[in-house]
Amino acid sequence: MKQKRGSILENIEITAYANEGKSIARINNKVLFVDGAVPGDVVNIKLQKSKKDWMEGRIDKLISPSPERIDSFCKHFGTCGGCKWQFLDYSSQLKYKQQSVLDSLQRIGKVEAKEILPIIGSANQKYYRNKLDYSAGDRAWVTKEELDTEDRVYKPALGFHVAGNFTTVLDLDECFLQPEPSNKIRLAVKAFALKHDMNFYDNWNKHGFLRTMIVRNNLKGEFMVIVVVGEMREDWLYPLLDEIKNNFQEVVSLHYIVNTKVNDTIYDQEVITYFGDAFIIETMENLKFQISPKSFFQTNPTQALELYKVVRSFAGLTGNELVYDLYTGTGSIALFIAAQVKQVVGIEQVEDSIRDARLNAQLNGISNVKFYTSDLRHALTEKFVTEHGKPDVIITDPPRAGMHPDVVRELLNTEAKRIVYVSCNPASQARDLQMLSIKYDLLKVQPVDMFPHTHHIENVALLELKA
Repeated sequence: MKQKRGSILENIEITAYANEGKSIARINNKVLFVDGAVPGDVVNIKLQKSKKDWMEGRIDKLISPSPERIDSFCKHFGTCGGCKWQFLDYSSQLKYKQQSVLDSLQRIGKVEAKEILPIIGSANQKYYRNKLDYSAGDRAWVTKEELDTEDRVYKPALGFHVAGNFTTVLDLDECFLQPEPSNKIRLAVKAFALKHDMNFYDNWNKHGFLRTMIVRNNLKGEFMVIVVVGEMREDWLYPLLDEIKNNFQEVVSLHYIVNTKVNDTIYDQEVITYFGDAFIIETMENLKFQISPKSFFQTNPTQALELYKVVRSFAGLTGNELVYDLYTGTGSIALFIAAQVKQVVGIEQVEDSIRDARLNAQLNGISNVKFYTSDLRHALTEKFVTEHGKPDVIITDPPRAGMHPDVVRELLNTEAKRIVYVSCNPASQARDLQMLSIKYDLLKVQPVDMFPHTHHIENVALLELKA
């Protein structure tokens, strides 16, 4: 009998973890996907979808908690869209992340790694991020109980958009993702704006003054703040910036942007430096990376160093190799391995990222790297390889969607001795590894946890050309 949407399924035992942060149960040989559940939980489920082969639901009542379930440490857990695995102890998080990599390799890629290394956990499970984007809104998120009250008043907020809702903002009291003074800066900006009757952005009608705020930091404890406003009001903006400048000595780089567009992206906007340097510097081993307001940089820098060490180790460098670094971004990996190779050729389609890569090469006095701006589909051709030399090693770190089939085919044609494949999505990586298995053996994989309390996982795979 088909279960109907909205019906309650009672005393359901959650038996396993599924990818993308969901857990699963089985009812009459049908898979039930549940968000927010832990294997071992016994729950009542409210059904949301019912298809021929699968169902989807949410927890209506927790009957018996799993031994792996713990209390969350953040008061905003469950409403805020981030850190969805706070109810799961960290050792269990690592276990399920490792399993997700294995499942993807076996079920999607149909490939077997000769060696599967244990996941590298994050030394810091709190305050590990070096960048947060806060949103302002004239209507703070309210609970159903608050919404039903007759005397409710819409209040301004500065925090995060609630998952699936981009018109209201969850007003944050405290966030455990970025070290202080990130929280103190956010609270001070909100308090100053309220005191001086500044408008918070109306996300419904797309107008207002205080719009977003980006806070970046380095491991040294220096901070960059970018205040984004929806209209130019010098009588509001400059005093607000002075409030940050005068009260937070950690802020060494202060900027503002006037964004009158409908969307929040700043990459097509002019950044104006109000105080301090135009950038902050992050250090990894003996390398310095210049981070500007628009720069991409790994948001967990301590764990990024561990990831780069894995890549360098997998590449098996002797000092004589020509390496292609595909999807090089701002050239972090290319620069990290440059001292151990003959030459690195980096390719990336985002021009701003390549500009940062070249600046960072110059900053570190590295001359054996070349960076090119191009779409990999068009850049990586037989002609390109003839002009720049056949690579001994290829490092590839594509976006979540993985590599385009045309790029995979060219990798097969190039026949580099080794490929080191870095991925933030084991599913798309497994698909690409299956295509590469025509000519390559999968020697080993190394999962790395970059984002504690989330289901996201990085995985590094080493492939070797078959004899």
